[in-house]
Amino acid sequence: MPTVDGRHLHGVSETALLTLHQRATEAARPDGIIDDPMAIRLRDSIDYDYDHFGRTHQAAALRALAFDNATREFLRACPRATVVALAEGLQTSFWRVDNGQLTWLSVDLEPIVQLRRQLLPATDRLRYRAQSALDYSWMDDVDVTSGVLITAEGLLQYLQRPAVFGLIEQCASRFPGGRLIFDSVPWLLSVYSRRRGFRLSEHYTAPPMPFWFTAEDYPDLRAIPGVRAVRELPAPPGRGLLLRSVMPLAYRLAVLKRFRAPTTEVDFH
Repeated sequence: MPTVDGRHLHGVSETALLTLHQRATEAARPDGIIDDPMAIRLRDSIDYDYDHFGRTHQAAALRALAFDNATREFLRACPRATVVALAEGLQTSFWRVDNGQLTWLSVDLEPIVQLRRQLLPATDRLRYRAQSALDYSWMDDVDVTSGVLITAEGLLQYLQRPAVFGLIEQCASRFPGGRLIFDSVPWLLSVYSRRRGFRLSEHYTAPPMPFWFTAEDYPDLRAIPGVRAVRELPAPPGRGLLLRSVMPLAYRLAVLKRFRAPTTEVDFH
């Protein structure tokens, strides 16, 4: 891969570098929980001071694994489906889950799409739309004949609640029989990020996260026109006792629903 400058990314787009760095660092460990050589190559091809993000941890890799597991499950039933990755950032999900038959549509802002086109391998099954996920014209570019899976990984927390529910309603209307997967943040983290900023290190503060969602809020999703079913995805086991055993157990306890920010599958009628 060539080397390009990543210092022009700011705000929410800069978080793509953060999660790429966390995922690549995890993949490079001998005991890493994710197999992602493409992330390592991509991270190392972008000239950027990753150290200013502070300590790395497993969160981005665990989130990616949850999405990978759910995507592979969908592709087992619909192997020629179209996967739409909204605000994909510098994810390398395509290369981890590619079954040789799927079609992938990556939707993100122009600076991110430009980096992806420069640095990632081209294939006729991977296409790009350089635009906001809230510009619904990307929906016109989706082939619905073999199934549609929409992923919103690390996106919705940066949107306002009406925009989130509007996006889900539009997806339900345009892609009957399709599926959406999204992750979320707990209300406490959302409030903290808006009031004081979510500071990861002395050099980096993540953007505010106005949208929060917990497992207790599923009735709100079920009330959206066109939504048929809502499911909470299990937390993949991580490294260490807390993330290997305690965290997956916490995701199964109903009493913790109002504290838990789940990864969620939404099926459309």
